[in-house]
Amino acid sequence: MNSSILVSPRSALPKRAASRPATGWQRFLRERVLKRLAGLQSGALAISDSSGVATVGNQDGVLGVPDLQIHDPSFFSALAASGAVGAGEAYVAGKWDADDLVSVLRLMVRDRAVLLDVDRSLWSLPRRLLLRLGYRRRENSREGSRQNIADHYDLSDDLFAKFLDPSMTYSSAWFEFPNQSLEAAQAEKLRRLCRLVDLSPGDRLLEIGTGWGSLAIAAAGNFGAHVTTTTISSNQFQTASGRVHEAGLGHRVKLLQEDYRDVEGTFDKLISCEMIEAVGARYLPEFLRRCAARLKPGGILGLQAITIADQHYESALRSVDYIKRHVFPGSFIPSVTAITKAASEHTDLRLVKMEDFGQHYAETLKRWRQAWLSKREQVAALGGENSLMRAWDFYFAYCEAGFRERHIGVCHLRFERTGSK
Repeated sequence: MNSSILVSPRSALPKRAASRPATGWQRFLRERVLKRLAGLQSGALAISDSSGVATVGNQDGVLGVPDLQIHDPSFFSALAASGAVGAGEAYVAGKWDADDLVSVLRLMVRDRAVLLDVDRSLWSLPRRLLLRLGYRRRENSREGSRQNIADHYDLSDDLFAKFLDPSMTYSSAWFEFPNQSLEAAQAEKLRRLCRLVDLSPGDRLLEIGTGWGSLAIAAAGNFGAHVTTTTISSNQFQTASGRVHEAGLGHRVKLLQEDYRDVEGTFDKLISCEMIEAVGARYLPEFLRRCAARLKPGGILGLQAITIADQHYESALRSVDYIKRHVFPGSFIPSVTAITKAASEHTDLRLVKMEDFGQHYAETLKRWRQAWLSKREQVAALGGENSLMRAWDFYFAYCEAGFRERHIGVCHLRFERTGSK
C-alpha cells in the first residue's frame, strides 16, 4: 500500500492550474484537507494548484490516480466550510476541474469514511446546520410539494430535451445489450414496468407522476389500458396533455393535475416511476397508504424507485448533500427496507418481487451527460451559459458515481394488495 501525500514542484503543474496565489488561511485549509484526503485507500487524487501538485491517498488503489485541478484557492475554503456540497458548488463556479470527473467522485463514494471526515469537520458545522434548516423548510406538504416539483421539473422543456431521448423519459432506462440506443432502452423500461403489474387490455391503471407522458402513452397505446395519470407539475401537465392528444389516445388517457393525496377512485393496477423519492421520508407511510387505498383488493402496485443501501439510509436522512440542496429540494432516497417496513406497518401491501438494475442507471446518466456536454452552445442560448452547463454536468457525474459504486441503486418492486382480484 502506498498511502501518503506526495508533493511535486510548481513546474509539474498542468496547463490549467491556478495562477492566483493562496492566502495564508487558504494554505492552512489546504494542508488540513490534504491530510484528511490522505486516508483514501481505493485510489489517490493528484491535486494541482498554484502551490504545486500533491498526490494524496493510495496510488495502488483499484480506482487509480484521477487528477483534480484547482483554479481558485478558495476551493479549499468551500470544501472546509461545506464539505461535498461546497465541492459541488465550487465546481459549478469553475474553481476546479477534473479530466475524469466521474472517477474523482467514485473515489469519494467508495472511500465514504474519508468523505464524511471532510464533510464533518468543525469548520463545516455552521453550514451543515443551515443546510438542514433549509431542507426542513422544503417538506412535502401539498404546497411544499408543488414548489419543490416546480423548482426542478418546471424548467423549460427545451432544457430537458437537450439530454433526454425523444420520448422525454426522465428515469432509468433498461439496456438489453451494451450498444442499445437510449430511446430503445427507455422503451424497454416502459414495457417492463407495464409487465411488472401484468398490465392487460381494459385494465384501469393509475399512474402517480406523469412526467412528460411516456408511460401513460405506452400503457394505453401498447397494452390497451385505461390510464388515469396525475402530476403536480404545471409544465409537464401541459406537455403531456399535448403528447397524449397527438398520439390519438385521449379516449384512453385521463390527465389530472392533482396531488397524489387528492386522487380518488379505485384501480386494478398502479404504477409510480421514480416519484417516491419526491415524497420525503416523513410522508413515505402516507404515500403507500394512498397507493393501497386506490387499489382494489388483489390489485398490484409497481414501483420504480431509486434506493440507497440500508446501511447508509439513516445517515443520509440526517445529512443534506448536493442533490438535496441544488437539484431535488425536499427529496430523499429510501432504502428497500424503509419502503417494505412502511408498507407492512401501514398497509396491506405485500412485496412479491424486487429487481435491482442500478448499473443501467449509471449507463443512462452517462448517456445523458454525454448528450448534455455535446450541446454547450445550445445551452448557452437558453441563457444559462457556463454555470448551467457545469451544474448539470456535476449532477449527472455525481449520480453516475453513486450508481457505479452501488451506493445507490434503482429497483422494480411489485406489491400486491391482499384479497380477491
